[in-house]
Amino acid sequence: MPKLRDLMGKFLADGKVDVKEIETLCDLLYTDRKIDRTEAEFLIEMYRRVERVSPAFEKFYYKAIKQYVLAEGLIDDAQTAWLRRAVFIDGRVDEREKKLIRELRGEASGVCPVFEALYEECIS
Repeated sequence: MPKLRDLMGKFLADGKVDVKEIETLCDLLYTDRKIDRTEAEFLIEMYRRVERVSPAFEKFYYKAIKQYVLAEGLIDDAQTAWLRRAVFIDGRVDEREKKLIRELRGEASGVCPVFEALYEECIS
């Protein structure tokens, strides 16, 4: 992860993450074909720090977060607690985060009652 931390400063120097930088992130994050918690948290930090979110970076970010949360198929209490912190990091839920919550609910093989409560809180 130190290499990623070093790259974050370089990637964010111009306030955005471009297509070439996304390709570099893919190469580094998907060496094992999955996103782990450390990598997901790195992406959250990077997403929050970028000044101008490009459509390509937004798509990459939400796809990676979805892959992390759905890695086991089921969304349990621990995944929901992590997701809550990620979604509410700025104190609000925007339209893209609502879409993420809806997609997670639809694509998960099962969700816990805590996720259902988060869903209702975010979507209502």
